[in-house]
Parts: sequence; structure tokens; C-alpha cells
Amino acid sequence: MLPQSLKTSFLALCALTTAAPAPSPPQLEARSLLNLLADPYAPVQTSCPSTPLVRPATSINSDEASYVASRKTNADKALISWLQRQGNFSTSSLPVVGFTSSGGGLRTLLETAGVVQGFDIRDSDLSTSGVYQSLVYEAGLSGGAWFLSSLAGNNWPTVSYLKKNLWEDAFQNTLLVPANLLSVSGLTEYGFIADQLIDKQAAGYDVTIVDPYGRLLSYQLLEGASGGVSKRLSNLTSLSNFTSHNVPYPIITALGVDNAYSGQCYPDLAATQYEFHLYEYGSWDSGVSAFAQSKYMGTNLTAGAPTKTNQCTVHYDNLGYILGTSSDVFNEYCEIITPSSETNGSLANVLEGLVDEAHEPLFQDLFAIYRNPFYQYKRSTKVQNASELAMADGGESGQNNPIWPLIQANRTIDVLIVNDNSADTTDNFPNGTEIQQTYIRAQAVGLTKMPYIPDVSIFVSKGLNKRATFFGCNETGTTFIVYLPNVAYSYNSGQATSKLEYTKAETDAMIANGVQIATQNGTAGWPFCLGCAVKNGDVSSLPAGCNACFEKYCYYRSGTTG
Repeated sequence: MLPQSLKTSFLALCALTTAAPAPSPPQLEARSLLNLLADPYAPVQTSCPSTPLVRPATSINSDEASYVASRKTNADKALISWLQRQGNFSTSSLPVVGFTSSGGGLRTLLETAGVVQGFDIRDSDLSTSGVYQSLVYEAGLSGGAWFLSSLAGNNWPTVSYLKKNLWEDAFQNTLLVPANLLSVSGLTEYGFIADQLIDKQAAGYDVTIVDPYGRLLSYQLLEGASGGVSKRLSNLTSLSNFTSHNVPYPIITALGVDNAYSGQCYPDLAATQYEFHLYEYGSWDSGVSAFAQSKYMGTNLTAGAPTKTNQCTVHYDNLGYILGTSSDVFNEYCEIITPSSETNGSLANVLEGLVDEAHEPLFQDLFAIYRNPFYQYKRSTKVQNASELAMADGGESGQNNPIWPLIQANRTIDVLIVNDNSADTTDNFPNGTEIQQTYIRAQAVGLTKMPYIPDVSIFVSKGLNKRATFFGCNETGTTFIVYLPNVAYSYNSGQATSKLEYTKAETDAMIANGVQIATQNGTAGWPFCLGCAVKNGDVSSLPAGCNACFEKYCYYRSGTTG
């Protein structure tokens, strides 16, 4: 069932209106002007590669493994440099460090941006600057996926660059507010998007509300013509910062809704966790346990092979569609949405109005739809009879931090920095609910790398939601977690998930608060203690002072000691 905090945020988001008058949307019958432009949104058919399109989830992808090995070499150099600035740390062995960013709309995007800025030596001059260069993996979910997609989709520039050249203006005049989209200045984008949806449907690929949603998000997050429409998940591998192994390996998560075609609205607590990355998409979870090539997403496959010989699909993996999938909460409606082109209508109604240009409204429009690459694939018993997969927001099972991909047995992440911007409380701050749910699910399915997380009452009573906390202290075989919750240090960062418009001043202030989260508001000794956390595996060679750090920041399960 959808968490109440997410339901409340979603309903508020869908009610966003403004009284400003605006003309009606354009007449879309005449498409000649739009057709003068190449339309790279609709998927197209192509020949198939010689390599298998589906593989069992028994290891990480060989391309991922190759990238991570090269990335680790660069990350180690950065980590050595950063550790040497903090104290007398041994650098004879170095951990694999990852970073995750939770769901939470633009609140999360902006707070995470500040954390990353505080960790990025290109963009700040702080004692924590350089941590970002030390990361090997980075995962995002929903609002966190918005941040990660904006970063990766634009070739990993600095946060300062994105803020100045994209976000400040885009968030102040967001097209996700109907009156802005349907105003004179927004009608061009409305027409482009409607045209793109019509062409995708005409090409034989189902259009849902996630298509216009992802397209509108892309105008705010991606540079390039028509809101970066030509940017796809698989072609990020050609960007210079990726080919140079200068950046962490990105992963975006979403959830399966197994019976969406039978009327199921919400993923349950045991919903399949899907992950999308540059080479593959799929799931480690029992019942799917397989991955398919991202480049050929949308291909009709049967038992892992093309249903029609040598006939494959490309261009389905539009980056906006992927980030829209990770943040799709329109399933909350749980009924067919009425299309609208009114400026005072809800976002959902206006998005469905765009879908209505391609086909009449359907219940399945509530979900992100993918042709099932695991159709009749023997290993994928849970989904092998479904022709399509329906997906929704990655946080709807109560796990709003995308930790799941990084605690799998076949991936090695020694230390994981978890930036939690969940709205668990009435004032939109985390209280440990989401990370504890990940622990509960990990225990249920036998994922042993997730360290113990206490229940919410303990979490709050000990103030673990108000400061950095280390989880996994004195545990063996688990991933050591550095938990960084959203705290209002310099600005009221508990903004509602439904808030989709930020003035330039608000954008700047939110990011500045995120920097304070990275530095723990300038707490004396924090960068050194963060170094102790990163090097926690070297118990016998840690510098003097680390024990005091662990006493301050570690959460020890009852019955264990520091």
C-alpha cells in the first residue's frame, strides 16, 4: 500500500493550479511545422545484436564490471588524496564507496545537489570536498533519480553549472504547473510533446501518462533540443566523463506492479525491485532474476530471444521516460483519469489530455509500461506470462532510499552514503521509516549485507534523524552505512514533495542547506570521522581518534558495544 506521506504529497501535487488565464492548447491537426523537426522520441525497429539480449541474474554485467574496475582505479586515487588531507589514514587497501539519493521530488533533488556540491572538489573547497570523486556507484530513486539523471544526462557537470544554466529558470517557471504549460510560452512544448506521443503510439508502442510526465520533467533537467529528447539511458555510455571513468556508475530504481492489468493499483511491500542502468535493466529479485540490454528496450522477446527473427527495437530507453518511471505516483488515482486542457485543472488531468491525443484514456495509463523482456523466460516465473511490465515510483513499497541494488550479493559496495530526504513526518523530514523497511525486507529475503536498523521510535528518541549516523558498526559481512538525513541547518528544507515551483532564491537556499548536510553544519571533526567511517574495515590500523568518532556517530544494536 502507498505510504500515507506519499499519498498526501501526490494528491497535493495533482491539485496544483493557478488562476492565471491562458489560451487553450494548440490545435494538433496541422503537424507540418512539427514534422519539419526530426522526432527522435518514438522507438524504431532495427536489426538485433549477436550478443544475448537477456541473461540470468547470476553476476553483474560484464560491461558494468569492466567500468567499475576502471572507475575504482580513479576513485582510489581521489580517495587517497582526500584521506591524506583528513589524518594519518592507511591507504594500502581502499573500500568501494557508493552513494544513494532518496525520493522526494524537487526537495530531494535540491538537497542532494547540495550534498554532492559539498562532496565535489570541482565545486567546493571544504574538508569534505573530494568525497564525490571517490565514489564508485551512485543510485537514485524518484526525486533522487531526477538529480542523478540531470547530472548524468548532461555529462556530469558541477551542481553550480546545473543551477545557473538550467535549474534556476526551469524550476521558477516549471511546465509541470498546468497554467504554465498551457500559457502562450508553453504551447510550443505542449505541441511538441503531443506530436511525439502520437508518433510513439503510431509506431506500435503504448503511450501512458509517464510519457508526457517524463517529457515535461526533461525540459527542466536535461539540456538539448526539445528538452533533451534525444538523450537515452544507453547512449550515456558515450559521454566523455563516463568513457574516462571519471564518475560513479549510475543506477535508477522503480517498482513492479504485477497485476496492473487486473486492476491492482499499488506495488505491495514485496514488490519486485527493478533497476535501470546504462547497459541493462531488470531485477535480482526471485521471480524475475534476469536482466535485458537497455539499448534494445522495447523489443518483443520470447524466452530471451527476439520474437521475430532479427527484429529489435531501439530508442525506447528515453532518459526522461526512465526518470519518469522512477517517480510515477499517478497510480494513486486508481481509476481512469479524465483528460483536460484547462489551465486550472490538475497536473494529472492535463497529462492525460496529452495522452488523449494518442489514444483514449485507459487504466494502464497510470503506469510506466515496458514490453516484457522476460516473457516465457524460464527463470522469471513471476512475470513470464505477462506481455508487458507495469512499473511505478520506486519508493512506494516503503523503501524510499535506493539501497536495494547496492546490497546484492553480486555487487561489492563496502561503504554506502545514504542521503535520506524522505517526507516521513508532517513537516516533511525523514524519521527512519524508509531505511528500516529496507532492513526488514532484506532480512525477509536473505540479503545479509544490510546492517541492522532500529525501529522508528528508537530512531527518533536517539535523534538519529537529526544528524549523521553510522550503521553496521561492530557487524561483520554487512555494508557500512553513513546515514545523512535531511536537516534544516540554514533553510527550511522540509518543503513539500508537491512543491514543483521554486524561485531562484529558494533553489539557491535549498542547495546551500544541502552543503551543510555534507559538512554536518560545520561540526568540528566531522570530515575526520567521515574518513574513519570510510576506512572502518581497517580496524587495526585506524588513526587515533577514530574510536571517539565511532562512539559519537555509531548506532550499536542492543547487546553490542563500541
